[in-house]
Amino acid sequence: MLVLVAPGQGAQTPGFLAPWLELPGAADRLAAWSEAAGLDLAHFGTKADADEIRDTKVAQPLLVAAGLLSAAALDATPDLVAGHSVGEITAAVLAGVLTDADAMTFVAARGRAMAEAAAVTETGMSAALGGDPDTVVAHLESLGLTPANINGAGQIVAAGTAGQLAELTANGPEGARVRPLQVAGAFHTVHMAPAVSTLETLAPTLAVADPKLPYVSNADGQPVADGAEIVRRLVAQVSNPVRWDLCMETFKEHGVTGIIEVSPGGTLVGLAKRALPGVRTLALKKPDDLEAARALIAELGGSAGAPAE
Repeated sequence: MLVLVAPGQGAQTPGFLAPWLELPGAADRLAAWSEAAGLDLAHFGTKADADEIRDTKVAQPLLVAAGLLSAAALDATPDLVAGHSVGEITAAVLAGVLTDADAMTFVAARGRAMAEAAAVTETGMSAALGGDPDTVVAHLESLGLTPANINGAGQIVAAGTAGQLAELTANGPEGARVRPLQVAGAFHTVHMAPAVSTLETLAPTLAVADPKLPYVSNADGQPVADGAEIVRRLVAQVSNPVRWDLCMETFKEHGVTGIIEVSPGGTLVGLAKRALPGVRTLALKKPDDLEAARALIAELGGSAGAPAE
């Protein structure tokens, strides 16, 4: 059983989109998505530096575009789909809930609204690695921080003000080490409430269908079969914690034997290697990885499209 997963913000690196644009039709697709997003995604994915693509309003559409390009090149039919944070929008397209164009319109609005919300107060995020999860969460809450991403595999991401995060660095949870993240805001917290209002206004304009594939939600790790409910969750998710740990529990319960992470892959398969021993994993970083991904799918008894010519 195969699950296709899409990474969240922070996975992007300078120039990571360049090799994908060499595939047939990729440049035309990206041009259309750029128009929908109001951004030159080809520029940001090939020529922009790390600071430029760290900008929330750039990073989010760029990640969704990369995920969709790599998934189209793979042309596989997974048994489940899921995404981490903004990756849920990629997963919604893969499941048939949103069209490419609507997804790009939505993610562009999401990125802009979250950037605006983040500009109100100096906020950010830090990862707490290791330690007992309950102890870590209690410690974060004692500092006024939100456990915004409970990722499993010993990783919990804290979000809050710059002052709260500085206190966390100076006074970390017992048994855990703290690593600041290159993310420009306290995502998945009350600091993002204004962005939720923006997306609530946009949501009714989207063409929404029920998923054709089981879609596993960040809210509670459960499959959701109603398209309107998925979009409602995509909106609410902006100010609510990501429960990737529960998503991985669902993969385990469904007997998942293989995980492929679309571009820019690496983060989620890294978590899976620690939390789901025995499950085969593969990250799509470049088109060169497609052959190995197709071989893995064949071993798992599935099918994928022929190599691009």
